[in-house]
Amino acid sequence: MPPHERRGGLILKCFLKYAVSKIIAVMRIEEGWEQIRPNPESVLTVGTFDGVHLGHAAIIQFLNQRARMVQGVSTVVTFDPHPREVLTEQPQGLLSTIPERAAYLEQLGLNRMVVVPFTREFAETPPEEYIRRYLVGKIGLKALVIGHDHRFGRGREGGFSLLRHKGSDFGFETYEIPAQMVADEVVSSTVIRRYLEKGQVAEAARLLGRPYEVRGLVVTGRKLGRTIGFPTANVFIEHPRKILPVNGSYAVTATLANGAYFQGMAYIGRRPSIEPNGERGLEVNLFNFSGNLYQQTIKVHFHAFIRPDKRFGNLVLLQEALKKDEVDCKAYFLSLS
Repeated sequence: MPPHERRGGLILKCFLKYAVSKIIAVMRIEEGWEQIRPNPESVLTVGTFDGVHLGHAAIIQFLNQRARMVQGVSTVVTFDPHPREVLTEQPQGLLSTIPERAAYLEQLGLNRMVVVPFTREFAETPPEEYIRRYLVGKIGLKALVIGHDHRFGRGREGGFSLLRHKGSDFGFETYEIPAQMVADEVVSSTVIRRYLEKGQVAEAARLLGRPYEVRGLVVTGRKLGRTIGFPTANVFIEHPRKILPVNGSYAVTATLANGAYFQGMAYIGRRPSIEPNGERGLEVNLFNFSGNLYQQTIKVHFHAFIRPDKRFGNLVLLQEALKKDEVDCKAYFLSLS
C-alpha cells in the first residue's frame, strides 16, 4: 500500500475515503461551449479547482450529497486556461492540468465536469448577465454550491448575496462552504504553490490530501546515470504550465502505466554537474526496478525534500551524493512503516 494511504490525520483520511470510492462508473466531460448541453438538474459548483485540494474536496463532498438528495447531477464548472493567466497576461503555473483535474474529480464521485474557455470577453460579463446567460441558460442548475471566497463577473463584483437573490428569481438554491483549515492554515491553491516553490512537498501534501503528483512520458536521455549505477527515467512533462517543485532531490513514489508501484528518488534541475547550460527537467530512479519504461506515461508522487541541487566537480562525487540520497530516501520510507 502506498505510504500516503497509511498516514494518519482526520482530514486526510476523509479525503482518501472519497478519493478511492467509485461512486459512479464514468464522469461526463463537456469541453467548450459547443459541447456543453444545458442540464436543469445540475447541482453546480464553479471554480478553477487547481490541484483539487482538501478545500475543493469539502465542496465536492457537499455537492454530491445535495445532488443525491434532490436526484440531481453533481457538476463542476472549471476553466481553461487559468483565469489569472488571462487577467494578468502572465503565465500561470498549474497544480493540475485539465486531464489530471478530471481524474481527481472523478475519483471524488463527480457526475459531470464542464470546461469553460476563459477569455477576456467572458471575464467582462456583468454578474447578473453571467448568472442568466451562462449558469442558467448555457449550463443549467437547480442548486449552486460555492466556496467562501467565490467571486464572479466583471471586476469580481458578484458574490454569495447576489447569487441568493437571483436564485429566488431563477429557481435555484445557493450554499456557501466555509474555508477549510489544516493546522490553523487555510487550504488554498496559492499556499500550495508557495510550498512547492520552496520544496516543502510534505507541507503541500498536507493541504492536497495526497502527495503532489507529476505525470509525464518517459523519453530517451543520455543514459549517463546507468554508467554510475543509478539509471534514471527522464520524464517529459507535456503541459508547459505544470508546476515542478524547486530544484533538488526528493523521495518519491511512482505509478507505472500497468499500475505497478515503486519507491524511488527524483532529481529536478538543470544537471549542472554534467551540462553547464542544461534544460530543467525531472529524472527518477526507481528502487528494485528492472525493465524498459521508454514511451510509458508514469505518475511521480513527491513525498519529501532530500537536498537542494548542487554542482559536483566530477562523476565520482556525484555518485557518492546519489548513494547518500538513496540511503536517505529509503530511511524516509522505512520511517513510514
